[in-house]
Amino acid sequence: MDQLLCMRSFVRVADLHSFTRAADVLGLSRAVVSTHVAELERHLRCQLLHRTTRRVGLTSDGSEYLARCQRILAELEAADEALRGTRLSPQGRLRIDVPVEFGRSLLIPALPRFTARYPDLQLEVQFNDRVVDLISEEIDLVVRVGAVREPHLVARRVVTTRLLTCAAPEYLREHGVPAHPEELHRHRLVGYVSTGSRRSHPWLFQRGALRKRLSLPFNIAFNSPEAEIRAAIRGAGVVQAMDLMVAEALASGRLQVVLPEWSAPGKPISVVCRTALRESPKIRVFADFAAELLRQYRQRVDARLTPSA
Repeated sequence: MDQLLCMRSFVRVADLHSFTRAADVLGLSRAVVSTHVAELERHLRCQLLHRTTRRVGLTSDGSEYLARCQRILAELEAADEALRGTRLSPQGRLRIDVPVEFGRSLLIPALPRFTARYPDLQLEVQFNDRVVDLISEEIDLVVRVGAVREPHLVARRVVTTRLLTCAAPEYLREHGVPAHPEELHRHRLVGYVSTGSRRSHPWLFQRGALRKRLSLPFNIAFNSPEAEIRAAIRGAGVVQAMDLMVAEALASGRLQVVLPEWSAPGKPISVVCRTALRESPKIRVFADFAAELLRQYRQRVDARLTPSA
C-alpha cells in the first residue's frame, strides 16, 4: 500500500464528501479512490468514513485521523517547497483569499509588479468578506480582518484599524450633524448584517476611557462592507466603517467624518496561513508583498486623516 497516496485520497474524499468529486480533483477513477480509502481502513483496522447513497461523512476515528493527515501532507508540501526554494524561485499554484476592498483598491493595481518578479507562480485570487476555512476550501493564504484563533493557523498582524462614523455631505446638510452617539437614533443609518447569523452588528464608540456599544435601528443593512459604504456615499444615511475602507471617499469629499472624538479602535488586519506552510517560499513572498501593501496604505490613510497644522 502506498500510504501517502491513500492518505491523499482519503483527505480529498473527506473534504468534498464525495468519492466521485474527489476522483475528479485527483485525476483518478472513482474505483481507484475507493480502493485507496478501503486499503487505508484495513491498514488502520477501523472505519474512517460513513458511506451512504447521498453523502460521505467522517466517523469519530476518521475525524481524528483527518486532522493528522492534513498536518502531515501540509508538512510534506512545505518541506518540498522549502528545499526547492533554496535552488529555484518560488513556483507553483498559490491560492489566496482577500477582503473585497483590499483586493479591488490595493491588490489589483500592484499585482503586475508581483507577477513580473515571480513569473513561475500561478495565482488564484478570491475576493471575500467572510471568514474562509483554509483547509476545507484549499486556500494557502488569506488577508483576514479580525482575530485569528484557529490553532492550526499562524497570523502575522500587519496593521490596526479605527472605526469612523461617516455620512455624505449632502445627507448632513439635509439632516444635520450628530453631536453625540445617542443622537444617531434620530438619523437614517446604514449597517452591516452577517450572512450566516442575520444579526446586525452594533456600533462602537470611544472617547478617552469611556466606551459605548450601541445596537442601533438600521434603515438599511448589507452583508457587504463595500455595499454599505457605497450606499452612504449616495446619501442613504450614516455609516460606521474601518478607516482603511473609507479613506478614499473621505479624501475626495464624498464622505465626511462625524463624531470624530468618538472614534473607536477597530479590528486588526493580518496575513494568515496554515502553520505547516509558514516556511513555504511562495507563502513567504506573497505574505511579505501583502503586508507591505497594507503598511504603505496605512501610512497614506494616516496622512489623509491627520488634520493639517
